[in-house]
Amino acid sequence: QVQLVESGGGLVQAGGSLRLSCAASGRTFSSYAMGWFRQAPGKEREFVAAIRWSGVSTYYSDSVKGRFTISRDNAKNTVYLQMNSLKPEDTAVYYCAADPNPPLRLVYYTSSTYGMDHWGKGTLVTVSS
Repeated sequence: QVQLVESGGGLVQAGGSLRLSCAASGRTFSSYAMGWFRQAPGKEREFVAAIRWSGVSTYYSDSVKGRFTISRDNAKNTVYLQMNSLKPEDTAVYYCAADPNPPLRLVYYTSSTYGMDHWGKGTLVTVSS
């Protein structure tokens, strides 16, 4: 059974940084794609970033490109989201998700989470102005 556990959220001032972690267990993830999504209060869940577990390709939403970096550590079975230059509009619950049969292009996740079969419970990020 796949388990995804996020950590690293918290309260940070605008301009600050946080690193989120997603510890994955229960499978061999070598063929998976992993994604970070977020949901702000009163808003729909939105795509943030994705990575193939092979690490060959990544994709970011326009709103975080250049500020956030997604990466993975194979030895630790962990995916990270390094968030720099945080803004109040980045405030949200951040979720990690796993897709066992990823699409050819990660841009797919900007419009659909279909295929992301496994989700963590989320970690709250609050950015104060």
